Amino acid sequence: MPLSKRSTLTQFLIEERRRFPGASGDFNALILDVALACKAIARSVAYGELAGVLGNHPAEGGTSVNVQGETQKKLDVISNDMFISANNWGGHLAGMASEEMDDPYQIPGQYPRGKYLLVFDPLDGSSNIDVNVSVGSIFSVLRAPQDVIDSGRDIVASDFLQPGTRQLAAGYALYGPTTMLVLTVGTGVNGFTLDPGLGEFKLTHPNIQVPPDTQEFAINASNSRFWEAPVKRYVDECLAGKTGPRGKDFNMRWIASMVAEAHRILMRGGVFMYPRDTKDASKPGRLRLLYEANPIGMVMEQAGGRASTGSVPMLGVQPNALHQRIGLVFGSKHEVERIERYHAEPQPYKDEASPLFNERSLFRD
Repeated sequence: MPLSKRSTLTQFLIEERRRFPGASGDFNALILDVALACKAIARSVAYGELAGVLGNHPAEGGTSVNVQGETQKKLDVISNDMFISANNWGGHLAGMASEEMDDPYQIPGQYPRGKYLLVFDPLDGSSNIDVNVSVGSIFSVLRAPQDVIDSGRDIVASDFLQPGTRQLAAGYALYGPTTMLVLTVGTGVNGFTLDPGLGEFKLTHPNIQVPPDTQEFAINASNSRFWEAPVKRYVDECLAGKTGPRGKDFNMRWIASMVAEAHRILMRGGVFMYPRDTKDASKPGRLRLLYEANPIGMVMEQAGGRASTGSVPMLGVQPNALHQRIGLVFGSKHEVERIERYHAEPQPYKDEASPLFNERSLFRD
C-alpha cells in the first residue's frame, strides 16, 4: 500500500474510539503523548555519539545506578525525562512509575490530574546502546483506583499493583533500522512505522499474529547451570534437533534486548525465556513484572501468543511490589504451553550410572 494511503496512529485511534460513543478522548490523547515521547527518544538514539548521549550517566563518585542496582546509561535518564515531560501536563494521568525511579511520580500541582496510570521502561536493552544494537521502550496503561480519581490524592505504590489482566493498553517502541510503535488497546495488535519526513506513525503491520508453532528459541545459555529442571529439559530437547524427541531442528537467538526479541517473535514466531533460576536466590526472576513482563505479555496474548512465568499465566499474577521481578516465558503458544507442562509434570528420575532409567519418570509410563 502506498505510504500516503496508510492510516496514521491518530486516525487509527479515532476509529477505535468511534466504537465507544461515550469515550472522552483522554485515552487517545494519552497514547499520542506516549508516542510523542517515543519519537523524541528515537531521535536521541539516532544521533547517538553525535549528540553526546552515549555512555554511563555520571554521578558524584562515579556513575549513577537505578533502584534495581543497575548502572544507568545517559540515555536511560534522558529517555525517562522525555516520558515524563511528554505525559505529565496533559491532564490524562494520575501518576507514573518507571524502572528509573524509586517511587511513583506525582503529577505536578500546576497540572490537572486524570484517571489513568502509566508505567514504563524508558529504554529497554540500554546495555546495547553503545554498540549500536536495537533498543526500545515499553509501556502499560492502567486505570487509577476510583478514590484517586474522586479525591485527587497523591498516588502511592500500591495503586499500581494491578494484575496484567487489568491493563487498558500496552506496547513498545523499537528503535532499529526503522522506528516502530507496536500497540494493543485490547482489540488485537497493530504495528506503526515512523515516517521521518512527516513525523507520523503510519499503520504498516495491521492485526499482527504470532505463529503458534516455531523452530526458534531465545535464552541466555550462559546461565544454563542455574536453570530449573523443566527449562533445562526443554532446551536440551530443542538442541537435540531432528534426532531428539522434538524431531526437528531449532535455531537459538539471544539479543539481550527484550523489545528486539519480542518484535522478532511477533514477526515470525519463536519463544523467549528469561526464567526464574538459582543464580541469585533473592531475586525470583530477572525482569520486572509491571513495566516489562505485563505489557509484553498483553501484546503477545492479544496477538495469539502466550505469556507465562513458566508455571502460570503471566497476566494473572498479582503484583506485590512496584519493582517486583519475575521469570518470563513468551511467544508461540504451543511452545509456551509445552514449557508450562514440563513445570507441572513430575520431574524425571535420572540415574547417570544407569542409562536404562535416564529420562524416565517414576510417576509416568
